[in-house]
Amino acid sequence: MTETDDAPNLLFNQSLEKGLAVLSAFDAQRRTMTIAEVAAAADINKSSAQRMVFTLEQLGYLRKHPQTRRYQLTPAVMKIGFNYLATNTLIDVANPFLAELTKLTTETSCLTEPDQAEMVYLARFVSAHFVPVHMPIGSRIPMYCTASGRAYLSALAEPEARAIVEASNRIAHTKHTRTEVAQIVEALREARQRGYATNREELFLGDMTIAAPVVSANGRPLGAIHLVAPTGRWSLEDMEAKLGPPLLQCARAISSSVRALG
Repeated sequence: MTETDDAPNLLFNQSLEKGLAVLSAFDAQRRTMTIAEVAAAADINKSSAQRMVFTLEQLGYLRKHPQTRRYQLTPAVMKIGFNYLATNTLIDVANPFLAELTKLTTETSCLTEPDQAEMVYLARFVSAHFVPVHMPIGSRIPMYCTASGRAYLSALAEPEARAIVEASNRIAHTKHTRTEVAQIVEALREARQRGYATNREELFLGDMTIAAPVVSANGRPLGAIHLVAPTGRWSLEDMEAKLGPPLLQCARAISSSVRALG
């Protein structure tokens, strides 16, 4: 390796990597952990876990329960995520359009953005009607089996979209989940032609969504917006016929506004 090749490795801070791995290890399944559990979840040794946990506790990102001696996240962790939301202009642009879309359709509208092979929820306007699945801001869903993910992928060149699908961990979340690459790529082609993608109970039973991409001035997708249409209220045909047109209009308006900002 040359000196230039070595440079990125010399700049890489492994302690920071371990600290972030510890924070990321806490989730809905691991709300509290011991030092040993943190080490296993973050894939680091116990000595490193102890140092990382102590440092994060001193900085206020972790706290230890006085009786159980188990560690958990503190609200301070939310500062980092909130700073991203506060500086993301796409959210500012999309919010008024999503609010109007929910008012017009009486269904929940959402904005998601890609992160590797997942879509992340950035904004959500909840309708007064029942929604079968609660997806708070920051929730992540796989691209390959969701409407928003497929809408985003459909706006990419097919080879790039296929590569993301092939690299995804394509598990069957329900009996309706399409996991074969050929099936998903065909769904992307259909979405590319129609301008929107759909998902019918492929991630959660009772959950159906319709989504369209938000596209930048250079033609690259920035994310996607979608409407939630529970199967208890909607058929696939009615969803496409009644929710498709206002969804597409909203996606185009957001895309135009983003382009106007340069």
